Amino acid sequence: MSAAWRRNLAQALILVMLLALPWVVDAYTISTASKILTFGLVAVAVNVLTGFTGLPHLGMAAYFGVGAYTGAIVAIQVTATGPVQLVAAALAGAVTAVATGSLAVRARGVPFLMITLAIGEIAHHAAQALDSITHGTDGLRGIPRVVPLPGMAELKLDGLVFYYVLAMFLIVLGLVAVVMRSPFGHTLGGIRDNEARMRAIGYPTDWYVLAGYTFAGAVAGAAGSLWTTTQRFVAPGDLGFEISALALLAVVLGGVRSLWGSVLGMALVVIARDYIGPDLGGHSPLLLGLLFVVAVYLLPRGLAGIRRRRAVKPTPEEVTG
Repeated sequence: MSAAWRRNLAQALILVMLLALPWVVDAYTISTASKILTFGLVAVAVNVLTGFTGLPHLGMAAYFGVGAYTGAIVAIQVTATGPVQLVAAALAGAVTAVATGSLAVRARGVPFLMITLAIGEIAHHAAQALDSITHGTDGLRGIPRVVPLPGMAELKLDGLVFYYVLAMFLIVLGLVAVVMRSPFGHTLGGIRDNEARMRAIGYPTDWYVLAGYTFAGAVAGAAGSLWTTTQRFVAPGDLGFEISALALLAVVLGGVRSLWGSVLGMALVVIARDYIGPDLGGHSPLLLGLLFVVAVYLLPRGLAGIRRRRAVKPTPEEVTG
């Protein structure tokens, strides 16, 4: 069986397991699965910049939060139709990313990381200060239940909400995969590997990086819409540094330049924090720190690197030493 067949079979099995999940687990587990898919998209957005472009990001919660508030406001004041909320949230995330990224993309390395960290903190404090829009620390409540398509009934069961989140997750993830495999995605990879050479042959690298930054902001904004769909509440804490840090940790655990690896990494993070952490007396940050250390030393390419190492056959020289 070829590697492509094994990969397709594994993805099909994962999809079947996800579809069967609401029938075999309790409401809390379903809610956790929805959280993994939602935050998984945030990790994918971080990976677009960290893995595919070579720019580690620590402020993605800003665009996630903008998308969450936008989705909530659209749901309350305009329509309960989920895809409309998602598109509006993605657009809001993209616009915010353009406004802030035009400054961030002028830097590289540690300065870029610090600028994105500052962007996340500014967004967090703005959500607290703009009381007339965000309701401050009280948060936005009264978000109606999602309607998957115009004319359909609202989704009241947790399992049906999970199916909606899963469908939107697959659509957004598929879009990211198409973009990253396109010439635009390959150009971002070239900038990651050798930006000076790409600039020398005529590519406006800053514009390409800004476009990638904007696309990542749109993906994070779409994830924010899914968050309000499942929680029906959004507060400034959803823009906190913890979200950005966990997303970057998920990318490291899952493997850079692997979209599914980002999601699997986020699954590990959420399970460690929400399932195992409470049994450790509130020491989930310690467990996450240990996971990070283990990943760096034993899995330098993340979970996705395990499959890659198995797929690569050693040369005769490597076998004989």
